[in-house]
Amino acid sequence: MFGTTRRGLMLGAGAAAMGLALPRHAFAQETIKIAGIYTVPVEQQWVSRIHIAAEAAKAAGGVDYTYTENVANTDYPRVMREYCESGVNLIVGEIFGAEAEAREVCAEYPDVKFLLGSSFMPDEAVPNLAVFDNYIQDASYLSGIIAGAMTQTGSIGMVGGFPIPEVNRLMNAFMAGARETRPDAKFQVSFIGSWFDPPKAKETAFAMIDGGADLLYAERFGVSDAAKEKGALAIGNVIDTQADYPDTVVASALWHFEPTLNAALEAIRAGSFKADNYGVYSFMKAGGCSLAPLGTFEGKVPEAAMKLVAEKEAAIKDGSFTVAIDDTEPKSS
Repeated sequence: MFGTTRRGLMLGAGAAAMGLALPRHAFAQETIKIAGIYTVPVEQQWVSRIHIAAEAAKAAGGVDYTYTENVANTDYPRVMREYCESGVNLIVGEIFGAEAEAREVCAEYPDVKFLLGSSFMPDEAVPNLAVFDNYIQDASYLSGIIAGAMTQTGSIGMVGGFPIPEVNRLMNAFMAGARETRPDAKFQVSFIGSWFDPPKAKETAFAMIDGGADLLYAERFGVSDAAKEKGALAIGNVIDTQADYPDTVVASALWHFEPTLNAALEAIRAGSFKADNYGVYSFMKAGGCSLAPLGTFEGKVPEAAMKLVAEKEAAIKDGSFTVAIDDTEPKSS
């Protein structure tokens, strides 16, 4: 079950391109064995960022990486135990649907380090478990500024997976950004109850377009497909899909997992890994998120909006402006 697969040229190329800021002494140290455990395919946008960062660390040397994808939440603890018994040093993944059981496994294997996506904070009683989340509200806010400037009707559709903090905060930041350039913007918000169901996301997006939305926030795969078919615009999330939707995806809020993983590897090397919140490494000032280049939409976004984006981005990076972290469930307006 531990066989590593290679999923697509995009992931392989991304791993090579994103190998930045790796520990300088990685080659001189003992190899760190990393295991990734994912509840969805590694193509799924959120998990793909973890996978690409781990592949980049492996390519740079000093790290061995294997993974298992499509693990059901009910099976997650078993897979964790199998990897622990196999002698891995670090397990990465996401435990949003298996919090209690996964934390029990972490406590059972104190010599293994865990870096897991979680909606809850670390617990000092489990010192070998550090948590993270994609706190990319900074980039989401900036993408919202662009969205507000690009919608013609003022009606924006938003399709998410589940209304949990890591989704809610991005949606709320996006909505706040959109109101900067379109104060009267109205939002249709819906959650499909799945992390990977493109057909359902697409149908939900179709309904929003029929309801007047001319721009969609694509938190899930499938939304941009609907926008493309109906001639609407879309804003991407976590990854840049503009190459696949050159006339549809205006901008995207990108997540970069490299700072998070590299910080964990440094701590392991230094013997200082502990229960900690690694979410801060997703902030823009830490290099954990960014706004994707406009690409095919360069010159098509109003100049005033892009000026505001530049001003807000500079303020975020120098600490003079902070994007609010609002984890409450967003509602349609």
